[in-house]
Amino acid sequence: MAHMTADQRTSGAYQWLLLISVFVVATCGLVYELIAGALASYLLGDSVTQFSTIIGTYLFAMGIGSYLSRFVKNNLLYWFISIELLVGMVGGFSAGILFILFEQVVYFRVLLYSLVVMTGTLVGLELPLLMRILKDRIEFSDLVSRIFTFDYIGALFASLLFPLIFIPYLGLLRTSFFFGLLNVAVAWIVARRFRHDLKRFSRLQWSAVICLALLTAGFAFADKLTTISESLTYPDKIVYAKSSPYQRIVLTRSAIDWRLFLNGNLQFSSADEYRYHEALVHPGLSQLHAPKNILVLGGGDGMAVREILKYPSVQKITLVDLDKAVTEMFMSNQALQTLNDHAFASPKVTIINQDAFIWIREQKQTFDFIVVDFPDPSNYSLGKLYTTSFYRELHRILSPEGALVIQSTSPYVARKSFWIINETLTRAGLETQPYHCYVPSFGEWGFVLAAKRPFLNRYHLPSGLKFLDGNSVAQLFVFPPDMGPVESQANTLNNQVLVNTFEKEWAIYTR
Repeated sequence: MAHMTADQRTSGAYQWLLLISVFVVATCGLVYELIAGALASYLLGDSVTQFSTIIGTYLFAMGIGSYLSRFVKNNLLYWFISIELLVGMVGGFSAGILFILFEQVVYFRVLLYSLVVMTGTLVGLELPLLMRILKDRIEFSDLVSRIFTFDYIGALFASLLFPLIFIPYLGLLRTSFFFGLLNVAVAWIVARRFRHDLKRFSRLQWSAVICLALLTAGFAFADKLTTISESLTYPDKIVYAKSSPYQRIVLTRSAIDWRLFLNGNLQFSSADEYRYHEALVHPGLSQLHAPKNILVLGGGDGMAVREILKYPSVQKITLVDLDKAVTEMFMSNQALQTLNDHAFASPKVTIINQDAFIWIREQKQTFDFIVVDFPDPSNYSLGKLYTTSFYRELHRILSPEGALVIQSTSPYVARKSFWIINETLTRAGLETQPYHCYVPSFGEWGFVLAAKRPFLNRYHLPSGLKFLDGNSVAQLFVFPPDMGPVESQANTLNNQVLVNTFEKEWAIYTR
């Protein structure tokens, strides 16, 4: 058997090191793309639009980088290492920069897409340079197949681990810094391995060391950066902040109230949440005769459950909320337990952390009353929970004499969206009764009551309510002209017209 010469072994090591660099380049490049898309979705809403435009812009920028690579004529290895260092720094610090400057920069989208274009251009430069570096050492057909094999494997690696491992356990900022470190580490290793071929090795080595130090510091102090960015966003003291696999959870406290924010959107203020939750539950539940089996979808704060427990006939409450981090917070925090009157400690309550869309389809039992307390339909993932498909499933599991209620955004700010929800319920075969109330923290807020039969409009309210009584509850169903019905189409899985309408209506107020 023939033995490899030292030159052959060196050449083989050279090839493999650069091919591994391809893998790292592909993995890091896709992760930076996913981070930008996730950040844009988190900060700007409408995940489909944000991911679509981010990916398109990133790929276009890679094309620019590939074109620009033709102008690099000499010192290809030096340029590859330099670009790798730049990619690590720009990509690694991108999430932190965007988080901190979100509330400070007027033209945030310009900053976001500038970073995407910069990162994409640099990544687009790398692969052509690597191919040119390797072209004299690997036959062209093998070169192309190896380069793209490692490139695609790296992309698969990133796309699988990003949502399953990195975001749940590291968060966006630490993930960004981690992959920046990977880029810089590869640059440093390649520079060390081929230092005899580099005329300016010392400069590259020290540049890599400085970049590694900065990115390591960023990784170590990512939580402090997040705290700084959120302190600029939220005026009150942040007492709890956590990134779950599904959303960013922030709880603030002021002299007068507690406030819960999910992905930056206010969910409740303890100063007036009773108005919202009494209006959500009692107009429907108080019309039923001895309701026993209740379903709550969303409502992980336990406030709706607190109101439902005021009815002695209720025997069982099933709460389905996707995010375990939210329900656990309201089960373990003493102040929050006081807010929901220790509702989750009741033996009548069962908590299930699962996707409501999937859970509903598997149900055979029926419910006397269903409370749907999801966040507003600001993206397509949430929009599916406001479609005819979902409401038909609710129709199926609703008892013949039962009722359900949907929180339905503001009929004043998002008038068309509100009436789309009403029309969607009607198309699902349900009788509807839209209503609204004023919640100081939110303004005018809307709900739609629905059932399989006409409503009796006889309210038997429990005692001790702060907001509703026999006179005020009937007034909830009266709409002034500026919030009254408008022509609407149903929201389906196919068209998701509600999400687009909601984004346009709320954009006027959130610019």
